[in-house]
Amino acid sequence: MKTVVEGLVSGRRLTLETGRMAKQAGGAVYVQYGESAVLVAACAQSMSYDPGFFPLTIEYRERSYAAGKIPGGFFKREGRPSEKEILTARLIDRPLRPLFGDGFKDEVQVYCLVLSSDDENDPALLAMIGSSAALLISDIPWDGPVSSVRVGRIDGEIIVNPTVQQLEESDLDLVVACRGEEVVMLEGSSKELPEDVVATAIQMGATEAARINALQLNLMERAGKPKRVFAPVSLPEGLYEKVYPVVAQEIGKHYGQGGKEEMASAFTAALDILGDPEGGFAREAEENGWQDHVKKAAYKAEKDYYRSRLLGDGVRYDGRLKNDVRDITCEISVLPRTHGSALFTRGETQALVAATLGGARDEQRVDDLMGEFFKSFMLHYNFPSFSVGEVKPIRGPGRREIGHGHLAETAIQAVIPKDFNYTIRVVSDILESNGSSSQATVCGASLCLMDAGVPLTGHVAGVALGLVTDGVKSVVLSDIAGAEDHLGDMDLKIAGTRNGITAIQMDLKVEGVTQELLVGAFLQARENRLHILGKMEECIDVPRDDLSPHAPRIITMQIDRDKIGKLIGPGGKNIRAITEESGAEINIADDGIVTILTNDGNKAKKAVKMVEACVGVPKEGKVYEGTVSSIQAFGAFVEIMPGIDGLLHISQISDKRVTEVKDVLRRGQQVRVKVTKVRDDGKIDLTMKNLEESVETEEEA
Repeated sequence: MKTVVEGLVSGRRLTLETGRMAKQAGGAVYVQYGESAVLVAACAQSMSYDPGFFPLTIEYRERSYAAGKIPGGFFKREGRPSEKEILTARLIDRPLRPLFGDGFKDEVQVYCLVLSSDDENDPALLAMIGSSAALLISDIPWDGPVSSVRVGRIDGEIIVNPTVQQLEESDLDLVVACRGEEVVMLEGSSKELPEDVVATAIQMGATEAARINALQLNLMERAGKPKRVFAPVSLPEGLYEKVYPVVAQEIGKHYGQGGKEEMASAFTAALDILGDPEGGFAREAEENGWQDHVKKAAYKAEKDYYRSRLLGDGVRYDGRLKNDVRDITCEISVLPRTHGSALFTRGETQALVAATLGGARDEQRVDDLMGEFFKSFMLHYNFPSFSVGEVKPIRGPGRREIGHGHLAETAIQAVIPKDFNYTIRVVSDILESNGSSSQATVCGASLCLMDAGVPLTGHVAGVALGLVTDGVKSVVLSDIAGAEDHLGDMDLKIAGTRNGITAIQMDLKVEGVTQELLVGAFLQARENRLHILGKMEECIDVPRDDLSPHAPRIITMQIDRDKIGKLIGPGGKNIRAITEESGAEINIADDGIVTILTNDGNKAKKAVKMVEACVGVPKEGKVYEGTVSSIQAFGAFVEIMPGIDGLLHISQISDKRVTEVKDVLRRGQQVRVKVTKVRDDGKIDLTMKNLEESVETEEEA
């Protein structure tokens, strides 16, 4: 039976419907907002073995028909997910994952299918809401609902769920996901807005999200299924009490003064003691049938020990206080041939970042459901296995790498001037990793772009904060290391300049955090960011005065729009000739801006001169190098600029009498001619006489 609930969100109707489509799924919800619509189906199936992790998969796929398009390419059908689809799937996953039943290990897939797109309302938000609603009404144990809204800001006014067109004018683009009224996920960017403005936007978003949560609960009351029963895997009675003292003793030997390797070795030593066949515990474990549970108990003991120390005495495993940032070193120009490079090291995390500059032809063309556009700034993140001392096969970038690269790209985008005419590609290769390599990438990208001479409006630095809470006591940790991320309850990444925030991302392992805790974390992150910015500014505080000698040079010229066709020529003849002869790359915009790119200054000058000659007006008294284009009985026509011919009358060919033009000139011959008159009708008179008397030549002009 079809069930529908509706409500107004930012003045537009949001509809949740179930019971009409995909009825064999565990839970299926059709979500419509404006004329954008998404179908979300959630299914779970039992597994015959314990995979050791929770196998949740989120799939977000856009159908081209949703926007009335036919896919490009040879096959004319949708292929592998685009970068936007991958990023959206990650966005949906992050608030959902922490809310599944503890110990629930059935395989779960949430499939989001975009069916309609109205170019105003982003289907990604509908998919996030639909995923929550589908899980909520299904038989899958899940402690939702979670609702997401997008928050923008135009002319100082905060707007919830701005349209795509409004976002183009907005200085804030923030997705806020809430469970009840508590925030569970953040993702977005701003144009250097201060922390208090972003906090206010989060609060407004949370209020609207709470209303959507109520709508989902209404749907569950009317159409929800009973939840399936599962038995969480628990440790055998008495095992944990035996394991904890051993793990605590070994870790405690290094806690407060150890690094990543020391703490890993301490845990390994604890496992060796527990597994020693000569030890008393190994015999006891065998007698009680505990062998398959020992390692799981040891991991729990490790987590509990770390958390008890952090909440008890505030000591971190490497000896830092809660708001301390690890040692930072910054180096630039570390690679000899790149346009810009930097090596950023923070503790045991290191990013090698390089910048490459190119022209308009290097822009990335993106064919999106919301329309085609071009990207002139790209940041790509790579995480080779050696960065954590592992051996893994080399494949293409995974979802994590795409997500980290997108976050860093968003953080840097805010400080790149819009009038910088180069296409920029930044690549970050993580050489070591122990905590927030994405924020190390942000810092390294800022350094290498200044090294390349890109006129950034300021440095951007990023820091990751963590949280440990037992429900009563909480501690927020600055610059979290890998273990603190793994064993803690929050990963909050904030990047920005001295003026404000440029990018933010937050994931939780608990069911939500309060606004008060978030505001405190924002202020702590700002202190950390200013410290990191100071270290970066000691290395390089302003962009270099000039681009790298290895970078291409771009020259821009403005021509009249009505002369664009003349510059291009019939079938592209003129622009092709200029490109081939000068060796420069030339691009012409619709507004008449001509961009010339080349690595050779002489080639650039030649291209400029040829463009000027092509679109300029011939000057009386100026001497030109021309080509005889045709021979007539009364004279010859000479092309003095691309597409511009002048008449060289037979009487003007020589001081001596010329009987036949063909006796002196031939078609294709190069000749020097002077413009004697430019008539009102555009006709041009030329002469070859007395050229030595000219005071202005093409070279002198």
